[in-house]
Amino acid sequence: MGSSIQIDTLAHDGRFTGYCAEPAGTPKAAIVVLQEIFGVNPGIRAKCDAWAADGYLAIAPDIFWRNEAGVSLDPDVEADFKRGLALLQQTDIDKAVSDIEATIRAARSRLGDAHGKVGTVGFCFGGLLAYLTATRTDTDAAVGYYGGGIDGFLGESSAIGKPLLLHFAEKDHFIDAGARQKIHAALDDNRHVEIEEYAGVDHGFATTSGARRDDAAAERADARTAAFFSQHLA
Repeated sequence: MGSSIQIDTLAHDGRFTGYCAEPAGTPKAAIVVLQEIFGVNPGIRAKCDAWAADGYLAIAPDIFWRNEAGVSLDPDVEADFKRGLALLQQTDIDKAVSDIEATIRAARSRLGDAHGKVGTVGFCFGGLLAYLTATRTDTDAAVGYYGGGIDGFLGESSAIGKPLLLHFAEKDHFIDAGARQKIHAALDDNRHVEIEEYAGVDHGFATTSGARRDDAAAERADARTAAFFSQHLA
């Protein structure tokens, strides 16, 4: 079980909450876990707890705090899904990435090492944000699961200088084959980038629980993510 922490914005003009899970011993590194449109809900907190059990300090920042703090929605409830989409439309992407950078700094501070390694992993909306941490922040490694909208930010891809792993679903009804082709065309030649696709599954296949989860695909993707962080955050 983790606890709530307060994180200062980069401009020190506000504070927001993060869910923080700590390992039993000295952390081997830190991982910033980036929410879907459903907020820091039980599924995201469970992912933090799992990373902590594997020896990492894990923090999930509240990305929606500037519009509505403390959002926790159920993706299998239609009204919650619609509310999450509305909150997404209200979110300033640039400020969200800035808040993630503040979280990365807070993670390094909690590690007690200004040069301690911090990775980011995000899901859905958080998958886009994970990609943007690779282009805009000093994260040491980033992983994005089915990040919607990445194809709209491919002009930033030349800034990727640290390892980035992207997972996509073959049957994703939010990220179609055309969008994935654009991503491959822009990123396949980048030596820092790995892209994995999972046959026969849809968006949200790696959620912690619920109707969207596909156990086999989620376990394959999560194993790749674990190996990726083990290699690049060592």
